[in-house]
Amino acid sequence: MKKPLLLIFFILLVDQVLKIWIKMNFTLGQEYNLLGDWCRLHFIENEGMAFGMAFGGDVGKILLTVFRVVLSVFVFLYLVNIIRRKERKLVVYSFTLIFAGAVGNVIDSLFYGLVFSESTYFSVAEFLPSEGGYASFGLGKVVDMFYFPLIDTVLPQSWPVFGGMHIEFFNAIFNFSDAAITIGLFMLIFSLFIKKNASDKELEKEIISDKICL
Repeated sequence: MKKPLLLIFFILLVDQVLKIWIKMNFTLGQEYNLLGDWCRLHFIENEGMAFGMAFGGDVGKILLTVFRVVLSVFVFLYLVNIIRRKERKLVVYSFTLIFAGAVGNVIDSLFYGLVFSESTYFSVAEFLPSEGGYASFGLGKVVDMFYFPLIDTVLPQSWPVFGGMHIEFFNAIFNFSDAAITIGLFMLIFSLFIKKNASDKELEKEIISDKICL
């Protein structure tokens, strides 16, 4: 249990340090090139679901936050259960990453509206402003900053149909918690693939063994 807990602590620490630093030093839309144009820090705030989608105003936001909290609790309980069952490490660490990432974004939703002033395109946020935060408990916005537009080009005008079209890949802007969740999901899918292959091989051995016995 110690190593998964340390990993959770590490992810939450890095995630929150990055978010607080961005929140207090970047204006909305401000960006900084880390490695040329394809690897940037670009500050936006996520109003709701993935890719900035939102629904139902404040009520929808509260429902989404409650859903995130409940889901995080269930993932944590399942994580504790599979650790006690001594499940494979790949599965344990995949759920560890998913849980830590979910909690990282829940923290933003629950508390950032209380402790920060509003970020704008002209001013950075202030921590614990005298006039109070920009939103009530549970209505905070999730801070996103990683932007990797690996392809950002305009197709030649001479091309039929698609000529002049702007192509951008990868255009999602995400945070450290999102990355942890994504990696955790890929690890989980990979673990299921390995388990299926192992089961197929075991079944094949049993069939061969039965044929030999016959």
